[in-house]
Amino acid sequence: MNSSEKNDLLSVIVPLYNEEENILPLYEEVIGIAPSLGCNLEMILVNDGSTDGSRALLNDLALRDGRVKVIHFRRNFGQTTAIMAGIDYSSGDVLIPMDGDLQNDPQDIPKLLAKLKEGFEVCSGWREDRKDHALKRNLPSRIANWLISKISGVHLHDYGCSLKAYRREVIKGVKLYGEMHRFIPIYATWQGARVTEIPVAHHPRIHGKSKYGLERTFKVILDLIVVKFLAQYAQKPIYVFGTFGLFSLFVAFIAATASLYYKIFGQKSFIETPLPLIFVMASITGIMCILMGLLAEIIMRTYYESQGKSVYLIDECCNLEQK
Repeated sequence: MNSSEKNDLLSVIVPLYNEEENILPLYEEVIGIAPSLGCNLEMILVNDGSTDGSRALLNDLALRDGRVKVIHFRRNFGQTTAIMAGIDYSSGDVLIPMDGDLQNDPQDIPKLLAKLKEGFEVCSGWREDRKDHALKRNLPSRIANWLISKISGVHLHDYGCSLKAYRREVIKGVKLYGEMHRFIPIYATWQGARVTEIPVAHHPRIHGKSKYGLERTFKVILDLIVVKFLAQYAQKPIYVFGTFGLFSLFVAFIAATASLYYKIFGQKSFIETPLPLIFVMASITGIMCILMGLLAEIIMRTYYESQGKSVYLIDECCNLEQK
C-alpha cells in the first residue's frame, strides 16, 4: 500500500437508537480493526433521539477517543436521516455505514475496502446467512429486494444490509428521505459508479430489540415508486402526468360516445346510466393531470436553472477544462 493510501480517512457511520448495551462492544470491535486497515479512521455515532443512557455513554467515548464524533438528535428521526447526518458531518474519503446492534461484523470492513481498491466505487454487503425471523423479517426482505432489483435495474441480493462501502465522490450531493438509505447504490449507479456485492457475516441480536416490523416493507415499496419516478421522469414529469391525463380524456371520450349512443339508439336518458358522471369525472381528472404535469415541468426547470445545476454528469474532459 502506498503512502497516499495510508493517509486516506475512513468514516464509519453508525446510527443508534436505544442501543446503550451495544455501544461499547461495537466501539471496541471497530477500533480493534483500525490498525489492520492501513488508513486513518473516524467513527461518526449518531444518537437518533435515544431515551436510554446512550447520550452520556457516547459523550464519554468522545472525550476518551478523538476519533469518535458524536451527533445527538433532539428526537427520533429514523435511520435514513441519521445516516444522512453522518454522511454530512463525515470527512472520510470512504464512507461505511453500519448498524449499531452488533448484527453487522466490523471484521468485514477490510473485505469491503478490498473491493473498492479493485476499482469499484460501491461495495454492498449481502447477509447470505441472515440471523433474523424467517417470516417477519427474511421473507418480506427477499420480496422487497427482488422488487427493487427488477424495478431499478440494479441487481443486488440485499438492499437492506446497512454495511456498505462508498467512495465519497459517488454520493456527494445525494439527499435521502423516508427509508431511502437502502437505495444509495441506485443513486450511485445514476452517477456512473461501479457497484458490486460481497457476502458478509450476520449475527443474531443479543441486546435490545429490533425497531423494524412488517410495516417497513410497505414504506420501502412506496419509496421505490419515488425512486423509479426520479430515475425515469425527474426531468420530464409531463410524461407521467400527461400520459395519465390523456388516458383519462380517452375514457371521457368513450363514456360520452356511449352515453350519446344509448340516448339516440337505446332510448335511455342520460340519468339512467352512470356514463355522463364518468365523462365528467374523467374529463376533470385528465385536464387536472395535464395541468399538474405542466406545473411540474416549471418546477423542474426552476430547480435546475435557479441553482445552476446541470442535467448531465461529465466523467472526464480532454483538452478542455472541466467545469
